[in-house]
Amino acid sequence: MRSYALLVHPSANRVYADTSAALTVAELGVLARTRLAGRLEAAEPTVIAGVRYVAFDADPADGDLALLGDVSTAMALFERGGDSLRPVELPRRDRFDADLLTILKYPGKTNEVFTKLLLNVTVWSGNAVSGRPLRVLDPMCGRGTTLNQVLMNGWHASGLDVDGRDFDTYAAFLRTWLKTKRLKHDADVTPVRREGVKLGRRLHAEVGPTKEEWKAGAALTVEYVNTDTLNTRAVHKAASMDAVVTDAPYGVQHASRNGGRLARSPLDLLREAVPVWADVLRPGGALGIAWNTHVAAREDALVVLSRAGLEVLDDGAYRAFPHRVDQAIQRDVLVARRPV
Repeated sequence: MRSYALLVHPSANRVYADTSAALTVAELGVLARTRLAGRLEAAEPTVIAGVRYVAFDADPADGDLALLGDVSTAMALFERGGDSLRPVELPRRDRFDADLLTILKYPGKTNEVFTKLLLNVTVWSGNAVSGRPLRVLDPMCGRGTTLNQVLMNGWHASGLDVDGRDFDTYAAFLRTWLKTKRLKHDADVTPVRREGVKLGRRLHAEVGPTKEEWKAGAALTVEYVNTDTLNTRAVHKAASMDAVVTDAPYGVQHASRNGGRLARSPLDLLREAVPVWADVLRPGGALGIAWNTHVAAREDALVVLSRAGLEVLDDGAYRAFPHRVDQAIQRDVLVARRPV
Protein backbone atom coordinates (compact mmCIF):
# COMPACT_ATOMS: atom_id res chain seq x y z
CA MET A 1 0.00 0.00 0.00
CA ARG A 2 1.10 3.56 -0.78
CA SER A 3 -0.05 6.70 1.00
CA TYR A 4 -1.93 9.42 -0.87
CA ALA A 5 -3.35 12.86 -0.20
CA LEU A 6 -6.33 14.04 -2.25
CA LEU A 7 -6.64 17.81 -2.59
CA VAL A 8 -10.33 18.66 -2.15
CA HIS A 9 -11.66 21.14 -4.69
CA PRO A 10 -13.01 24.36 -3.11
CA SER A 11 -16.77 24.72 -3.50
CA ALA A 12 -18.54 27.92 -4.49
CA ASN A 13 -21.17 27.04 -1.89
CA ARG A 14 -19.73 27.87 1.55
CA VAL A 15 -22.01 25.50 3.47
CA TYR A 16 -21.16 22.59 1.16
CA ALA A 17 -17.45 23.47 1.34
CA ASP A 18 -17.58 23.14 5.11
CA THR A 19 -18.69 19.51 4.81
CA SER A 20 -16.90 18.54 1.58
CA ALA A 21 -14.02 16.70 3.28
CA ALA A 22 -16.39 14.50 5.32
CA LEU A 23 -18.52 13.82 2.23
CA THR A 24 -15.38 12.93 0.27
CA VAL A 25 -14.45 10.42 2.98
CA ALA A 26 -17.92 8.84 2.62
CA GLU A 27 -17.68 8.84 -1.19
CA LEU A 28 -14.28 7.12 -1.04
CA GLY A 29 -15.77 4.65 1.44
CA VAL A 30 -18.37 3.59 -1.12
CA LEU A 31 -15.66 3.34 -3.80
CA ALA A 32 -13.56 1.16 -1.47
CA ARG A 33 -16.53 -1.12 -0.85
CA THR A 34 -17.52 -1.46 -4.50
CA ARG A 35 -15.06 -0.90 -7.35
CA LEU A 36 -11.78 -0.79 -5.35
CA ALA A 37 -12.48 -3.47 -2.74
CA GLY A 38 -9.20 -4.58 -1.13
CA ARG A 39 -7.18 -1.88 -2.88
CA LEU A 40 -8.34 1.24 -1.03
CA GLU A 41 -8.15 1.71 2.74
CA ALA A 42 -10.26 3.98 4.91
CA ALA A 43 -9.83 7.70 4.21
CA GLU A 44 -9.70 10.55 6.70
CA PRO A 45 -9.50 14.35 6.54
CA THR A 46 -6.07 15.84 7.19
CA VAL A 47 -4.33 19.20 7.02
CA ILE A 48 -0.90 19.59 5.39
CA ALA A 49 0.82 22.98 5.59
CA GLY A 50 -2.54 24.58 6.40
CA VAL A 51 -4.33 23.06 3.40
CA ARG A 52 -7.18 20.54 3.67
CA TYR A 53 -6.70 17.12 2.10
CA VAL A 54 -8.25 13.69 2.39
CA ALA A 55 -5.61 11.04 3.13
CA PHE A 56 -5.78 7.31 2.40
CA ASP A 57 -3.65 4.28 1.59
CA ALA A 58 -4.16 2.44 -1.67
CA ASP A 59 -2.64 -0.17 -3.94
CA PRO A 60 -4.02 0.99 -7.30
CA ALA A 61 -4.27 -1.45 -10.19
CA ASP A 62 -4.72 -0.56 -13.86
CA GLY A 63 -7.69 1.76 -14.23
CA ASP A 64 -8.00 2.59 -10.53
CA LEU A 65 -6.63 6.10 -10.93
CA ALA A 66 -9.44 6.87 -13.36
CA LEU A 67 -11.93 5.98 -10.63
CA LEU A 68 -10.10 8.19 -8.14
CA GLY A 69 -10.22 10.94 -10.77
CA ASP A 70 -14.01 10.54 -10.81
CA VAL A 71 -14.33 11.47 -7.13
CA SER A 72 -16.57 14.55 -7.03
CA THR A 73 -14.16 16.84 -5.14
CA ALA A 74 -10.89 15.54 -6.60
CA MET A 75 -8.79 18.56 -7.60
CA ALA A 76 -5.37 16.87 -7.46
CA LEU A 77 -3.77 13.71 -6.09
CA PHE A 78 -0.37 13.41 -4.42
CA GLU A 79 1.65 10.42 -3.28
CA ARG A 80 3.05 11.01 0.19
CA GLY A 81 6.69 10.26 0.96
CA GLY A 82 7.92 11.52 4.30
CA ASP A 83 7.42 15.29 4.26
CA SER A 84 7.07 15.50 0.48
CA LEU A 85 4.09 15.29 -1.87
CA ARG A 86 4.60 13.95 -5.40
CA PRO A 87 1.89 14.87 -7.93
CA VAL A 88 0.06 11.93 -9.48
CA GLU A 89 -1.78 12.52 -12.76
CA LEU A 90 -5.47 11.71 -12.50
CA PRO A 91 -7.26 10.64 -15.69
CA ARG A 92 -10.47 12.61 -16.17
CA ARG A 93 -13.67 11.27 -17.66
CA ASP A 94 -15.01 14.70 -18.77
CA ARG A 95 -16.10 14.69 -22.43
CA PHE A 96 -17.11 18.35 -22.68
CA ASP A 97 -16.10 21.78 -21.38
CA ALA A 98 -16.81 22.44 -17.70
CA ASP A 99 -19.22 25.30 -18.46
CA LEU A 100 -21.82 22.70 -19.44
CA LEU A 101 -22.26 22.33 -15.67
CA THR A 102 -21.61 25.85 -14.46
CA ILE A 103 -23.23 28.35 -16.88
CA LEU A 104 -26.87 27.69 -15.98
CA LYS A 105 -27.53 29.26 -12.57
CA TYR A 106 -30.84 29.66 -10.75
CA PRO A 107 -32.23 29.75 -7.17
CA GLY A 108 -32.42 26.25 -5.68
CA LYS A 109 -29.94 24.68 -8.11
CA THR A 110 -28.32 21.58 -6.65
CA ASN A 111 -24.59 22.05 -6.19
CA GLU A 112 -23.01 20.34 -9.21
CA VAL A 113 -20.29 18.82 -6.98
CA PHE A 114 -22.98 17.08 -4.94
CA THR A 115 -24.75 15.99 -8.12
CA LYS A 116 -21.54 14.26 -9.22
CA LEU A 117 -21.18 12.60 -5.79
CA LEU A 118 -24.74 11.26 -5.95
CA LEU A 119 -24.20 9.96 -9.48
CA ASN A 120 -20.89 8.34 -8.47
CA VAL A 121 -22.08 6.44 -5.42
CA THR A 122 -25.17 5.23 -7.30
CA VAL A 123 -23.33 3.96 -10.38
CA TRP A 124 -20.52 2.41 -8.32
CA SER A 125 -23.11 0.51 -6.29
CA GLY A 126 -24.66 -1.15 -9.32
CA ASN A 127 -23.29 -3.71 -11.74
CA ALA A 128 -23.53 -1.64 -14.91
CA VAL A 129 -21.98 -3.27 -17.95
CA SER A 130 -18.63 -1.77 -18.88
CA GLY A 131 -17.51 -1.08 -22.41
CA ARG A 132 -20.54 0.96 -23.47
CA PRO A 133 -22.05 4.30 -22.47
CA LEU A 134 -24.41 3.90 -19.52
CA ARG A 135 -28.04 4.98 -19.58
CA VAL A 136 -28.99 7.11 -16.59
CA LEU A 137 -32.41 8.54 -15.69
CA ASP A 138 -33.24 11.48 -13.43
CA PRO A 139 -37.02 11.20 -13.01
CA MET A 140 -37.32 14.66 -11.37
CA CYS A 141 -34.61 16.47 -13.30
CA GLY A 142 -35.66 20.13 -12.98
CA ARG A 143 -33.33 22.26 -15.07
CA GLY A 144 -31.00 19.41 -15.90
CA THR A 145 -27.96 19.49 -13.58
CA THR A 146 -27.93 15.68 -13.45
CA LEU A 147 -28.50 15.38 -17.20
CA ASN A 148 -25.48 17.58 -17.87
CA GLN A 149 -23.26 15.58 -15.51
CA VAL A 150 -24.32 12.32 -17.16
CA LEU A 151 -23.52 13.83 -20.55
CA MET A 152 -20.18 15.10 -19.22
CA ASN A 153 -19.35 11.51 -18.23
CA GLY A 154 -19.93 10.36 -21.80
CA TRP A 155 -23.21 8.56 -21.03
CA HIS A 156 -26.79 8.76 -22.31
CA ALA A 157 -29.01 11.05 -20.19
CA SER A 158 -32.77 10.82 -19.70
CA GLY A 159 -35.00 12.96 -17.52
CA LEU A 160 -38.59 13.79 -16.65
CA ASP A 161 -40.08 16.80 -14.92
CA VAL A 162 -43.61 18.16 -14.61
CA ASP A 163 -42.54 21.83 -14.57
CA GLY A 164 -42.95 23.30 -18.06
CA ARG A 165 -40.78 26.34 -17.27
CA ASP A 166 -37.88 24.14 -16.20
CA PHE A 167 -38.27 22.12 -19.40
CA ASP A 168 -38.24 25.26 -21.57
CA THR A 169 -35.23 26.69 -19.74
CA TYR A 170 -33.20 23.51 -20.17
CA ALA A 171 -34.17 23.02 -23.82
CA ALA A 172 -33.15 26.60 -24.64
CA PHE A 173 -29.90 26.29 -22.69
CA LEU A 174 -28.81 23.01 -24.26
CA ARG A 175 -29.53 24.14 -27.82
CA THR A 176 -27.66 27.40 -27.31
CA TRP A 177 -24.72 25.69 -25.62
CA LEU A 178 -24.36 23.10 -28.38
CA LYS A 179 -24.43 25.79 -31.05
CA THR A 180 -21.95 27.98 -29.19
CA LYS A 181 -19.54 25.06 -28.83
CA ARG A 182 -19.99 24.17 -32.51
CA LEU A 183 -20.63 20.56 -31.66
CA LYS A 184 -22.25 18.27 -34.20
CA HIS A 185 -25.80 17.71 -32.96
CA ASP A 186 -29.51 17.40 -33.61
CA ALA A 187 -32.10 18.69 -31.12
CA ASP A 188 -35.88 18.77 -31.45
CA VAL A 189 -38.92 19.25 -29.20
CA THR A 190 -41.95 17.14 -30.12
CA PRO A 191 -45.25 16.12 -28.46
CA VAL A 192 -45.43 12.80 -26.59
CA ARG A 193 -48.67 10.85 -27.01
CA ARG A 194 -49.81 7.50 -25.70
CA GLU A 195 -53.09 5.96 -26.88
CA GLY A 196 -54.14 9.29 -28.34
CA VAL A 197 -53.53 11.20 -25.11
CA LYS A 198 -50.85 13.88 -24.95
CA LEU A 199 -48.52 13.19 -22.01
CA GLY A 200 -46.30 16.20 -22.57
CA ARG A 201 -43.35 17.34 -24.66
CA ARG A 202 -40.04 15.64 -25.41
CA LEU A 203 -36.63 17.18 -26.01
CA HIS A 204 -34.50 14.68 -27.90
CA ALA A 205 -30.92 15.68 -28.61
CA GLU A 206 -27.99 13.79 -30.09
CA VAL A 207 -24.48 15.18 -29.77
CA GLY A 208 -21.08 14.01 -30.92
CA PRO A 209 -18.31 14.71 -28.40
CA THR A 210 -16.02 14.74 -31.46
CA LYS A 211 -16.63 15.00 -35.20
CA GLU A 212 -15.24 11.49 -35.59
CA GLU A 213 -17.73 10.02 -33.11
CA TRP A 214 -20.59 11.85 -34.81
CA LYS A 215 -19.59 10.45 -38.21
CA ALA A 216 -19.24 6.97 -36.70
CA GLY A 217 -22.77 7.07 -35.27
CA ALA A 218 -21.48 7.14 -31.70
CA ALA A 219 -23.45 10.19 -30.59
CA LEU A 220 -24.64 10.63 -27.02
CA THR A 221 -28.34 11.24 -26.39
CA VAL A 222 -30.24 13.54 -24.07
CA GLU A 223 -33.96 12.89 -23.69
CA TYR A 224 -36.07 15.11 -21.43
CA VAL A 225 -39.83 14.62 -21.20
CA ASN A 226 -42.02 17.34 -19.68
CA THR A 227 -44.49 15.12 -17.82
CA ASP A 228 -45.24 13.78 -14.35
CA THR A 229 -42.64 11.42 -12.96
CA LEU A 230 -45.39 8.81 -12.46
CA ASN A 231 -45.48 8.55 -16.27
CA THR A 232 -41.93 7.16 -16.33
CA ARG A 233 -43.07 3.74 -17.59
CA ALA A 234 -45.16 5.37 -20.30
CA VAL A 235 -42.04 6.89 -21.87
CA HIS A 236 -39.31 4.38 -20.93
CA LYS A 237 -39.19 0.61 -21.29
CA ALA A 238 -38.88 -1.70 -18.31
CA ALA A 239 -35.30 -2.62 -17.38
CA SER A 240 -33.86 0.00 -19.74
CA MET A 241 -31.72 2.08 -17.32
CA ASP A 242 -28.38 1.29 -15.69
CA ALA A 243 -29.03 3.81 -12.93
CA VAL A 244 -31.75 6.13 -11.63
CA VAL A 245 -30.48 9.22 -9.80
CA THR A 246 -32.57 12.06 -8.40
CA ASP A 247 -32.60 14.88 -5.87
CA ALA A 248 -36.10 14.55 -4.40
CA PRO A 249 -38.39 17.45 -3.41
CA TYR A 250 -37.22 19.21 -0.26
CA GLY A 251 -40.59 20.41 1.04
CA VAL A 252 -44.08 21.65 0.30
CA GLN A 253 -42.87 24.15 -2.29
CA HIS A 254 -42.04 21.17 -4.54
CA ALA A 255 -44.92 19.05 -5.76
CA SER A 256 -46.07 16.57 -8.39
CA ARG A 257 -49.45 16.48 -10.09
CA ASN A 258 -51.06 13.05 -10.21
CA GLY A 259 -54.42 12.84 -11.95
CA GLY A 260 -55.13 16.48 -11.18
CA ARG A 261 -54.32 16.10 -7.47
CA LEU A 262 -51.46 18.12 -6.02
CA ALA A 263 -49.39 15.80 -3.84
CA ARG A 264 -47.52 18.01 -1.39
CA SER A 265 -45.80 15.38 0.74
CA PRO A 266 -42.37 14.35 -0.58
CA LEU A 267 -42.74 11.02 1.24
CA ASP A 268 -46.09 10.35 -0.44
CA LEU A 269 -44.51 11.20 -3.77
CA LEU A 270 -41.72 8.67 -3.14
CA ARG A 271 -44.25 6.00 -2.14
CA GLU A 272 -45.97 6.41 -5.51
CA ALA A 273 -42.92 6.99 -7.68
CA VAL A 274 -40.21 4.63 -6.40
CA PRO A 275 -41.95 1.42 -7.64
CA VAL A 276 -42.23 3.05 -11.08
CA TRP A 277 -38.58 4.07 -11.08
CA ALA A 278 -37.50 0.62 -9.90
CA ASP A 279 -39.31 -0.94 -12.85
CA VAL A 280 -37.11 0.85 -15.40
CA LEU A 281 -33.89 -0.29 -13.71
CA ARG A 282 -31.98 -3.16 -15.23
CA PRO A 283 -31.40 -6.09 -12.84
CA GLY A 284 -28.38 -5.10 -10.77
CA GLY A 285 -28.91 -1.43 -11.54
CA ALA A 286 -28.90 1.09 -8.71
CA LEU A 287 -31.22 3.85 -7.53
CA GLY A 288 -29.77 6.85 -5.69
CA ILE A 289 -31.98 9.43 -3.96
CA ALA A 290 -31.04 12.62 -2.13
CA TRP A 291 -33.75 14.19 0.03
CA ASN A 292 -34.46 16.45 2.99
CA THR A 293 -34.65 14.44 6.22
CA HIS A 294 -36.69 17.23 7.85
CA VAL A 295 -39.67 16.20 5.69
CA ALA A 296 -39.05 12.43 5.48
CA ALA A 297 -37.15 10.39 8.08
CA ARG A 298 -34.47 8.03 6.81
CA GLU A 299 -36.30 5.04 8.30
CA ASP A 300 -39.47 5.93 6.39
CA ALA A 301 -37.56 6.34 3.12
CA LEU A 302 -35.87 2.97 3.72
CA VAL A 303 -39.27 1.32 3.98
CA VAL A 304 -40.37 2.88 0.69
CA LEU A 305 -37.35 1.47 -1.18
CA SER A 306 -37.62 -1.95 0.45
CA ARG A 307 -41.33 -2.27 -0.37
CA ALA A 308 -40.48 -1.55 -4.00
CA GLY A 309 -38.41 -4.75 -4.02
CA LEU A 310 -35.03 -3.01 -3.89
CA GLU A 311 -32.00 -4.09 -1.86
CA VAL A 312 -31.16 -1.07 0.29
CA LEU A 313 -27.50 -0.36 1.07
CA ASP A 314 -27.66 1.02 4.59
CA ASP A 315 -24.46 0.42 6.48
CA GLY A 316 -20.88 1.70 6.69
CA ALA A 317 -20.09 4.54 4.29
CA TYR A 318 -23.69 4.59 3.02
CA ARG A 319 -24.77 6.08 6.36
CA ALA A 320 -22.16 8.86 6.30
CA PHE A 321 -23.78 11.32 3.86
CA PRO A 322 -26.08 13.50 6.01
CA HIS A 323 -25.15 17.20 5.73
CA ARG A 324 -26.77 20.59 6.10
CA VAL A 325 -27.78 22.55 3.00
CA ASP A 326 -29.43 25.44 4.82
CA GLN A 327 -31.48 26.06 7.95
CA ALA A 328 -34.49 24.22 6.56
CA ILE A 329 -32.72 21.39 4.71
CA GLN A 330 -30.70 18.51 6.13
CA ARG A 331 -29.84 16.39 3.10
CA ASP A 332 -29.08 12.67 3.07
CA VAL A 333 -28.49 9.98 0.45
CA LEU A 334 -30.02 6.54 0.04
CA VAL A 335 -28.80 3.95 -2.45
CA ALA A 336 -30.55 0.68 -3.37
CA ARG A 337 -30.09 -2.02 -6.00
CA ARG A 338 -32.58 -3.95 -8.08
CA PRO A 339 -31.92 -7.66 -7.42
CA VAL A 340 -30.40 -9.65 -10.24
